[in-house]
Amino acid sequence: KLHMLRVQAEEVPIDVLRQREAKWLEMLNHWDKWMAKKHKKVKDRCQKGIPPSLRGRAWLYLTGGKVKREQNQGKFQELDEQPGDPKWVDIIERDLHRQFPFHEMFAARGGHGQQDLFRVLKAYTLHRPEEGYCQAQAPVAAVLLMHMPAEDAFWALVQICEKYLPGYYSTGLEAIQLDGQILHALLRRVSLPAYRHLNKHKLDPIMYMTEWFMCAFSRSLPWASVLRIWDMFLCEGVKIIFRVGLVLLKCMLGSQEKLKACQGTYETMERLRAIPPQYVQEAFLVREVIELPVNEKEIEKEHYAQLRRWKETHGDLQCKSPPRMHGAKAIIAADPPRRQDLRQKPTIIVASPLARDGVNGREGEGGGGGGRAGVPAPADPDGSADGTALLRHIAESEESLSNGEEDTYL
Repeated sequence: KLHMLRVQAEEVPIDVLRQREAKWLEMLNHWDKWMAKKHKKVKDRCQKGIPPSLRGRAWLYLTGGKVKREQNQGKFQELDEQPGDPKWVDIIERDLHRQFPFHEMFAARGGHGQQDLFRVLKAYTLHRPEEGYCQAQAPVAAVLLMHMPAEDAFWALVQICEKYLPGYYSTGLEAIQLDGQILHALLRRVSLPAYRHLNKHKLDPIMYMTEWFMCAFSRSLPWASVLRIWDMFLCEGVKIIFRVGLVLLKCMLGSQEKLKACQGTYETMERLRAIPPQYVQEAFLVREVIELPVNEKEIEKEHYAQLRRWKETHGDLQCKSPPRMHGAKAIIAADPPRRQDLRQKPTIIVASPLARDGVNGREGEGGGGGGRAGVPAPADPDGSADGTALLRHIAESEESLSNGEEDTYL
């Protein structure tokens, strides 16, 4: 498992990783400007892969969870202190040990990882009592907790549930059924053989795509691929999830030769449950997903078509979900943040390596910044002055911020 966590850091040359870290620090220091004027560059960098050392912070900014947290200070603590609905508490507690049981964070029953997972999921049931808890939320929350503290993971989960995948976790699962039909309709353009095969065997999309979509592929792909897909998903929105599903269906059922082994419903389902490694390998999958020409306009067009059909056969939707936001740009445009909500407020502060190099005063000498000897003065919140020097230091350093450590928060 640790090897899986280190895959991306080992594959990217250390000098390239250093450069990417410096670029991401610059973007995070001026997030609103980058999203407003250089969103394509942000998207390109997400497609290349967010540096492991900054992934948690980047995800929090991409989802809008950072702004939500700042706008609702104290809210998570308030929810955390409440006992919760016994019905949901009982179900959540029974699910905790099922989430990444071989990961060091979640291996121990009652360990810190399981405790934080319980806190996040329970808080969500109190935040959205009309939705409560859905089992598919647990792996999503667990992935977030591997990269950020519980409060940040909570707000990122809120954004995923409400902006990226609205209605997915509501009673009746109407939204996921609709998206299953959208996926099937899009498949006709992407792979006609696969589309016809699934029609022939009357294989309802809900049978094979539910876990894929509701868990955002966190339980279906190798870890390195999960991280890369999430980098793109949280930047570009649900179209990435659709593209991954379409790529997998095309790879598994996209030719007559491949369909020879799928003579019936059972064989087809088994084939989709056991996807060969070459199709889910990080580099292959990311390249295929980026190149697949399916965009949000096509998804929305098909959404309205499927919604009309749903009303004809089932009547009105029982669960009225908010409109889906297609990625980070749409989220920030819908609710423009205040500049102070984007300022980074680290909870752990360590002496900067610049202090050893004579920046902001040397140890044992009176620094010009007015701080204690050897302790750098606080960086400018807008990323100027000391922030620029820190970026330069990172770019020139021989070590990455991640330094080969596991791609986890802890």
